[in-house]
Amino acid sequence: MAPYLAAQNTLIEGCAAGGVPIVRVFHVDGPALASNPFAIESGHVRPIRGLVDFEAAATFHKHRHSALVNTGLDVWLTQQGIGRLIVSGIRTEQCCETTTRHASDLGWKVDFALDATLTFDMVQPDGATLGAADIQMRTATVLQDRFAQVCSAAQALERAMPSTLAGRPA
Repeated sequence: MAPYLAAQNTLIEGCAAGGVPIVRVFHVDGPALASNPFAIESGHVRPIRGLVDFEAAATFHKHRHSALVNTGLDVWLTQQGIGRLIVSGIRTEQCCETTTRHASDLGWKVDFALDATLTFDMVQPDGATLGAADIQMRTATVLQDRFAQVCSAAQALERAMPSTLAGRPA
C-alpha cells in the first residue's frame, strides 16, 4: 500500500499546488447501518489512512462502479469547463477502470495514473489467485489508447497543469 499512497499523495499535492481541482468520490451503498461498511454510518466511508489532507473542490457519493452514474460529477465537470481527467484511487479494475471507460465514452480525455490506483489479489473462477500486479497490468492493457493514456502520477501531473487543459472535444 505504501507505493500507492506515495503516488496518490504526489498526485494530490501536485494538483493542489498547480491549482488543478481535486474531487473526492466515496462509494456509498446499501442500508444506512453501522454494520454496513459502505454506509456513512459505519465510519468506513472516509479517506484512507495515510492519504494527505486536501481541500476537495467537490465531493460526490457514488452508488455504482462508475463515479459518473447519477452522482452529478459529469454536470460539475462540464460546468467547470474541465476537459481532461486524471483517474486514480482504489480498485484499479472496478471503480477506476469503469469510471475511465465511462468518461472516455462521454468525451473526456483521461489520464489513468496507474501507480496511483490500488487493487488486491482476486480469486479467479478456476480457484487460482490472480495477483494485484497482474490485475493492474490487464487494466492498463485494455485502457491504453482506447479509453485513456495510461501513465504515472508524475506524467499525469505534467499534462494537468492549467495551460494544458483543453475543453471537451466536440
